[in-house]
Amino acid sequence: MSDEKNDPKVADTTRNELLPGEVEEEEVVEGARVRRRGIYLLPNSLTTASLFSGFYAIVSAANGMFANAAIAIFVSMVLDGLDGRVARMTNTQSKFGEEYDSLADMVAFGVAPGLVAFFWSLNSLGKVGWAITFIYVAGAALRLARFNTQIGSVDKKFFVGLPSPSAAAVVAGLVWCFHAWDPAGWLTGLTVLVVAGAGMLMVSNVLYNSFKDLDMRGRVPFAAILLVVLGFVVVALDPGTVLFSAFLLYTLSGPVRSLFRKGRKHPVER
Repeated sequence: MSDEKNDPKVADTTRNELLPGEVEEEEVVEGARVRRRGIYLLPNSLTTASLFSGFYAIVSAANGMFANAAIAIFVSMVLDGLDGRVARMTNTQSKFGEEYDSLADMVAFGVAPGLVAFFWSLNSLGKVGWAITFIYVAGAALRLARFNTQIGSVDKKFFVGLPSPSAAAVVAGLVWCFHAWDPAGWLTGLTVLVVAGAGMLMVSNVLYNSFKDLDMRGRVPFAAILLVVLGFVVVALDPGTVLFSAFLLYTLSGPVRSLFRKGRKHPVER
């Protein structure tokens, strides 16, 4: 036994053993692979907050508080946009953070919007209702999986398929905009169209502008800040209607762009 304790190989193995519940991953530092233990607190805390907002949306919808559920999904969108930017600004990106963010997005932008729409309107359709809900949830899962495998292989100016946060926003915006209305056949039909359409657009090859080419650090005319103020005022007047209209236009922009591109190609081919 004493020889084993003095053996450097055994000592290294003991020293490298992970503690229960610990996380270890490889990072590339100046061209060399380095193993590091633990996770970064700040970006993962924001991801956890986004996950909690999605979970809260499900619980609120199950209890009939549909406005709160829709607002919680929009809060998840804001937090999801912050965690990645904070990680890049503080140089705290990690593989664990990427995987955790993807799983949180599945709950906040996949399961939560689908169930909110189901509890609000689609449950009146029976099996058809939960089938429409599953189309949306499966579309979000496939969209996130494809996005994770296409990082670095597509043009950063465009998203292939409707981004899952935008799909969640158009569904949540619909619920927020019409949650106080009496249930009617046309409203249920609109819900089916929006939920199923968003689910299919997420797995389509339709291109959507990512707006990543916008220069947010450069100087702009003074009037630009007045437009920002005006935008906040318009949203504050009726947040549900304004956000639903904005994200519905963005959702429709992809198919409209594709139709115009096909229309331009046909005369050239002829």
